[in-house]
Amino acid sequence: MTSMIEAAREQIDALLNKAYAAAAEKGVLPAGAQLNGKIEIPKDTKNGDYACSYAMGSAKALGMAPRKLAEALTAELDLAGSWFDSVETAGPGFLNFRLGGAWYAGVLEDIRRQGPAYGQVDEGHGRRVMVEFVSANPTGTMTVGNARGGVLGDAMASILERAGWKVWREFYVNDAGNQVALFARSVEARYIQLIRGEDAVEFPEDGYHGDDIRELARLFREQYGDSWLDRDPEERREEMQKFGISYNIRKMKADLERYGIVYDQWFLESSLHESGYVAETVELLEKAGYTYEKDGALWFRLTDLGAEKDEVLRRSNGFYTYFAVDMAYHRNKFIARGFDKVINVWGADHHGHAIRFAKSLPALGIEPDRLHFLLMQLVNLIRDGKPVRISKRTGKAIALSDLLDEVSRDACRFFFNAKPDTHLDFDLDLAVRRDSENPVYYVQYAHARICSLLTALAREGHPVPGPGEADLRLLTDPTELELIKQLSLLPEEIRQAARGYDPSRINRYLTELAARFHRFYTACRIRDAEPGLLEARLVLADTVRAVLANALGLLGISAPEKM
Repeated sequence: MTSMIEAAREQIDALLNKAYAAAAEKGVLPAGAQLNGKIEIPKDTKNGDYACSYAMGSAKALGMAPRKLAEALTAELDLAGSWFDSVETAGPGFLNFRLGGAWYAGVLEDIRRQGPAYGQVDEGHGRRVMVEFVSANPTGTMTVGNARGGVLGDAMASILERAGWKVWREFYVNDAGNQVALFARSVEARYIQLIRGEDAVEFPEDGYHGDDIRELARLFREQYGDSWLDRDPEERREEMQKFGISYNIRKMKADLERYGIVYDQWFLESSLHESGYVAETVELLEKAGYTYEKDGALWFRLTDLGAEKDEVLRRSNGFYTYFAVDMAYHRNKFIARGFDKVINVWGADHHGHAIRFAKSLPALGIEPDRLHFLLMQLVNLIRDGKPVRISKRTGKAIALSDLLDEVSRDACRFFFNAKPDTHLDFDLDLAVRRDSENPVYYVQYAHARICSLLTALAREGHPVPGPGEADLRLLTDPTELELIKQLSLLPEEIRQAARGYDPSRINRYLTELAARFHRFYTACRIRDAEPGLLEARLVLADTVRAVLANALGLLGISAPEKM
C-alpha cells in the first residue's frame, strides 16, 4: 500500500507533468521533453515540506535556465483539490511544496483505516528470507552478546515481515566438531570424578571448567546411575554429548522464549554431516576445479574468486573444516531450501570471515548479494559508571537469564536494538529507572499517558470519534502538524530499516514520536478545547496511541496502558 508520503510525491510528479503539458500547449515551453529530477523531504522544512529539483534536472533538455523553467511550471500549477496549499520557486530553481490540511487529515484517516496493518510495505514481494541469529555454541549458557544478537535478529525478522518478506527464523546449533567433543570429554571427566573422586581422572587441560559441566554430570548420573562408568569410552562420550547438548538446547530455548524469541527451526550442524551433505558439497567444488591438495589437506581456491587467501576444506586427518561446513550449510539454505535471501547476524569479530565467505558463494552457483551479514559490535554492561562482568546473584559471568532477572525484557529489547555497528554501553541503572531519561520508559509512558487520558475523557462523555465524525482539518497548531508528520513516517522507516538491515531505525522513530506527542500535549489542551477541536485532538491522540503500540510490538516490546 502506498504511504501518504509516497502518495504526496506521486501527486507532485503528476501536478508538474500536467503543468508542463499546459505550458507546452501554450508554447511557453517546448513540447516532447521528459521532466527529470528528485522530489525529496528537506531536513529543514521551514520553506516547504517537499523540495523538487525537476527544473534543474530538465533545464538542459528544455533549453532554459532552471530558475526560468521553475517559474514557467509554477505559473501553470493548479493546486485546487490537491494535498498542497502552496508552491514557491527558490534558489537556483527548486520548487518547494507546502502540504495543506487535506494531507494531514488524510494521514490520520489512512492510519485509522489500516489499523494494525499500518506500516506494511511491499519491499519483499513475498520472497523468502531466512534470518539466522544467535546460533550460540550449545556447550554453555547464553551470554550478554547472545542477548544483543537475539534482539537484533528477531527485530530484523519482524521488520522484514512487515516489509513484505516471507520470513524464517533459524538457530544454527554447532553440535559437531572439536569444541563439542571437548565438551563431552569434560562432562565425562566430571562424571567419573563424581563417582570415584576428584583424583580418579585428570580433567582435560583445555576442557570446560564451569559449574554447569558439574551440573550436567550430576544430572547424567541421576538419570543413569553409575552404569556408564565401565562402558566403552567412545560410546560413553557420545551418549554424554547427546545428553548435554540436548539439555543445553532446552535451556537455551527456555531463556530465549522468556526473552520473547521463538524460532521456526533449530538446525543441527550434525545433520549436515550425517546426511553426507558436507562431503557432497566439497565433492562438487572438487569436480568444478576449485580445489587442490597440499600437505595432505584439501584446499579451496578462494583467491581465484578475489579473496586474499585460500581456505582449507578438509584437514589431513580427514575432518572437514568450519569453512567447508559453512559452505554446505549455505548451500542447504539457498539450494536445498530455496531461500531468496539469507541474513546472518554475527559478531563483529567475524568480519574477516564474512568477507571471505561471501566470495565463496559463486563457486556454489549462488549470487553473493543474496547473502547479507548484520555484524554487531560488543556490549559493555555498566553499573555506577563502571564496567560489570559478574552477576550479583550468581557471582559468575552475567548470562542472559541473570540479566532478565535484573532488567525487564522490554528494557533489554529496546536497549539491545541500538545501531548494530556501534559498541553498546548498556547502563543497568538507567534501564530500571522510571523517568524520561530511560528511553523505553519515555516511549511507553507516552502510550500509557494517552490511554489514561482517553479513558478519563470517555467517562466525561467524550469518547474517541468514529471514522468521519471529526473535522481533522481543525488541527493546525505547529505541534499537531509535526506530530502527524511523524505518524506518517512509519511505512518509510520500515522500508528503510528493511533495505538497510538496521532495526534500530524503529527505536529512533518511537523516541521521536513520543517526544512530539509530549510537546503537543504540553502546547495543546485536549480536555478544555472547543467543541470540534476537542474531537479532532482525541482522534490525533488515539492515532498516536495506536502507532506507538504498533511500532513497539514490531520490536517485541509491550505497550502498557498504565505505568
